[in-house]
Amino acid sequence: MAFSGTPEKIISARELGIVACTRCTKAWPLGTQTCGRCGHTLVSRDRLSLQRVWAFWLMGLICYVPANIYPMLITKTLFQEDKSTIIGGAIELAKYGNLGIAAIILFASVVIPLGKFWAIAFLAISVKQQRVISTRFRRVLYEVVEYIGRWSMIDIFVVAILSALVQLKALASINPGLASIFFALSVIFTMLSAQAFDSRMIWDVQARDGGKPQDE
Repeated sequence: MAFSGTPEKIISARELGIVACTRCTKAWPLGTQTCGRCGHTLVSRDRLSLQRVWAFWLMGLICYVPANIYPMLITKTLFQEDKSTIIGGAIELAKYGNLGIAAIILFASVVIPLGKFWAIAFLAISVKQQRVISTRFRRVLYEVVEYIGRWSMIDIFVVAILSALVQLKALASINPGLASIFFALSVIFTMLSAQAFDSRMIWDVQARDGGKPQDE
């Protein structure tokens, strides 16, 4: 079969008259109310998706502020008590020559969370605007946000491990600070925000632009 070089139009499930279950992915005729396989409610588009996205996004951003203000670790020794914030702890590690560990902490605790906030907000805004970027870029950005969500708790894991290992009674101890709670909440809310985003709206943007693929 000869290839004409003209990009083919991508047909959506809605145009084919089917709707897929977002839980088990089985396809059903459009208008089916409940998935016969898992019992999940079927909707062609989640009308309240963006409202939930912004609600969770805002809560995550609110929690992220005190997560960087309050101490993440409280280190108690025989004669003193030190409280370290996320950035302060990374700077302290860098001063002692642990540049690699400091870079990992800053990347996992600052770059990734701020990047997720930007990416989720960008996706939520872009699906309501006329075409300015390609559909492929939206898809890749959404998949990246979904993928890195599992790595956002690395700080909490480190705090939990240190708290469990360094407990030398009166000599030294490491305990999680108030920031660990806010940081965990911020990660949870941003993950919920990403999951609330109905990725099918990405294809609706292409449909509004006449169905032309936006990958060029």
